[in-house]
Amino acid sequence: MAETGGIDKSVPPEILPGVRVYPDPAEVARAAARLFVDYAWQSIAKDAQFMVALSGGNTPRAMFELLASDEFRGQVDWAKVHVFWGDERAVPPSNAESNYGMARRELLIRVPIPEGNVHRMEAEKPSIGRAAHEYEEVLRKYLELDERGFPRFHMIFLGLGKDGHTASLFPGTRVPRQTSRWVSTPLVTSLNMRRMTLTFPVLDAALRVVFLVVGSEKAEILRAVLQGTSDPPYPAQLVQPRNPGLKLFLVDKAAAAMLAPAPSNKAVPPEKPADTTRGRPERST
Repeated sequence: MAETGGIDKSVPPEILPGVRVYPDPAEVARAAARLFVDYAWQSIAKDAQFMVALSGGNTPRAMFELLASDEFRGQVDWAKVHVFWGDERAVPPSNAESNYGMARRELLIRVPIPEGNVHRMEAEKPSIGRAAHEYEEVLRKYLELDERGFPRFHMIFLGLGKDGHTASLFPGTRVPRQTSRWVSTPLVTSLNMRRMTLTFPVLDAALRVVFLVVGSEKAEILRAVLQGTSDPPYPAQLVQPRNPGLKLFLVDKAAAAMLAPAPSNKAVPPEKPADTTRGRPERST
């Protein structure tokens, strides 16, 4: 693994601004783990803590496994990491569909993160609406607010559904682009169930939003989201981090197969992580 805190020479040129293409899902997961480590160090150096919201799905699972491995685990100051979620299904943690449950099994019980630093969405409660209000209070307790009064995460991981949804913001659901709510519980009509999700203004307030997209089955929707003109827009198109927010897509070749490269021959250089090597613990071997 390349040293974090410097220029990662394994970062590929961007096929489109903010879109990095890797050979396969394993390399996407590795790139995501590297970003997690780099941004954790940057955030801890600046703010003494790292506030990150995780997503569910198979691609984050591979990233979690890497972060819990001997290679990565020792590169994060877990005592200063606070973990939240972008969305959750209305199921208990023991359910295989629980985003929290998957992260706990693959990552949280394998790293030395304090129990009090893990903030799950309790969407399985009898009143999911009340649970959403309670989660807003959790966000209010731990997160700084941006200039518009929304909680600001250091980093949010998101996925992309084949219908263009992200988090639990689905096409056709009544989740307005502009809202004062931080956490919503939309009824996903296609699934006939409610979910809990961060709202668009909260996603837009993040300093960094990273989409993980892999597989040929995502190629068509990725092209539509990045280069299409859907009316109404897909939910994933509506995520637009406000200045100085960064929006990245980490995708594999299969998912990027239908993308038309940017017309310019000049590749957009990757963001250079801050120098956080001082005081860093020795790398695990």
